Amino acid sequence: MVDVANDLRQLPHNLPDHRASKGLEEDLLAALSPPKAPASARWRSVARAEGIAEAELSEAVVSLLDRQAAMIQREEDAHRILNRIVLAGGSLTELCADIVSVLGAEGRAAAIVTTTDGRLLAEGGAAHALEHVHALDCFDRTGRLIVESEPVGLRREDGERSRRAMVRILAGSADLGRLAAFSMDRRLDAEDIHLLQRAATVAALAITKDHAVSAVESKYRAEFLRDALSGRAGRETEAIAHAESLGWNIDRPMVVVVAETDENDLETDRSPEEVRALQQRFVRAWVNAIGARDPSIPVAGFSQEVVSLFPVQDGQDTEAIMRMVTDVVRVVSGDGGGGRRTFSTGVSRLVRSPAGLSTAYSEALKAVSVGRQMHGTSAVAHFDSLGIYRLLALIPDSADLRRFVEESLGPLATDDSPEHADLRHTLSVLIDTNMNVAETARLLFFHYNTLRYRIAKLERLLGPFGTDPQLRLTLALALRIHEMKGI
Repeated sequence: MVDVANDLRQLPHNLPDHRASKGLEEDLLAALSPPKAPASARWRSVARAEGIAEAELSEAVVSLLDRQAAMIQREEDAHRILNRIVLAGGSLTELCADIVSVLGAEGRAAAIVTTTDGRLLAEGGAAHALEHVHALDCFDRTGRLIVESEPVGLRREDGERSRRAMVRILAGSADLGRLAAFSMDRRLDAEDIHLLQRAATVAALAITKDHAVSAVESKYRAEFLRDALSGRAGRETEAIAHAESLGWNIDRPMVVVVAETDENDLETDRSPEEVRALQQRFVRAWVNAIGARDPSIPVAGFSQEVVSLFPVQDGQDTEAIMRMVTDVVRVVSGDGGGGRRTFSTGVSRLVRSPAGLSTAYSEALKAVSVGRQMHGTSAVAHFDSLGIYRLLALIPDSADLRRFVEESLGPLATDDSPEHADLRHTLSVLIDTNMNVAETARLLFFHYNTLRYRIAKLERLLGPFGTDPQLRLTLALALRIHEMKGI
């Protein structure tokens, strides 16, 4: 509630010409500690001693009381609005809009609710106010609130940063997100923080309810999608009808997309609770990103992966499909801040009916694992791009692959010398051009004689690969294995 003592302490400064004294301030505060002489008598006595007219003193008291009344009215408005949201089961968007109305300044304020890592869940405010807010330096290029660099509670700095405030949304010990308010023309003070903290409790109720409903819905959706991917969803017409009842469309050409976290949850030092919370956040991020694009796209989270069925339009080639998938991956991954874990993504070949989902799911899983071996973490790979790596990935013992590389490339298998990487690149281009020396020299910007010298040096190290096709095949495989990140 309003700190009356603090306001009385400021009362002398409300007088015309700021005529005040320490004695007047002390006597004003003394009125708060009965039993004492009537406050009016004490104030008049001090006012006479200071030469302050009673009219001036009365004006200052009235100004103070008006301000107190406005604050109390604001508290009552906030209490009424928050109660209405709780009793009516209002949404986070409604809560944000009501926070803006309590903050005042029509069209000059905004409020947002985000996840714990800053992903936007709801917002309220005029369009131009929201546009102003999203252009601030507290948002990254993907629209994520940079929560790791934004303090919670009352801010001490001045300027633009003092016009925004953020509080945690807590449910017991569980951190559910952030509630932030922004003003375009005034500093947000302790009263605004108090309002946000009360509103955060209401937001916690709404988020908890949404999570509970979502958990039940997600369970049934995940079970159906798992059945569809394993070929146990029944006849095609039944599967399509079941998907429609869940708000999904699988009666169209699709590709299966699997996103899997790069961290192995079975070998992590994290607690089971933290792993579960991180996976739930990962699933929600994919569900939100895909839902914003097309709510009819099936998407569900499993133990360590998220599976979705992206629709493919007529005429879309593999390149267009990968651009579409990469756009969603970029939204989910953002800039990597806010505690997000890296993940790799695999894309299957096109399927035209639910009957092909089982095979496509296997292809997407293979694209994830092999893509990670080819490109490292955060890989995005299409099944058709795997090539020979599909066969290499079938070898369970990576030590065998390493031995093959060492035996085939000899000293070039290591990076002990900077020259080794350069020679491997020359060898790779030679093999790719089918030993066309002139074309290789052009691609590498070498003089023809310089390349001839390098070829002679490579043959001294590796053997006569220029005339031995079997040796060339061995070296080509060794170079591909050497490029793999996961061995």
